[in-house]
Amino acid sequence: MPALYVMIPVALLIVAVAIYIFFWAVNSGQYDDLDSPAHSILFDDQDPAHKAGVDEASGKTVPPAREKPADD
Repeated sequence: MPALYVMIPVALLIVAVAIYIFFWAVNSGQYDDLDSPAHSILFDDQDPAHKAGVDEASGKTVPPAREKPADD
């Protein structure tokens, strides 16, 4: 029974810290853009239009990517 006198305040302290960290993350903008990471994984980093999927999903117009000249 005496262990409960220690464990309950410790548990309440852990919950309070978790709630503080959650509200800090929300206020600092950690959850503002949830779509870009999901779309950017589909494109290579070297591709100049690798953000085209993000722009397309958000409704922005995307300029067509330049095509490479054919080797003859």
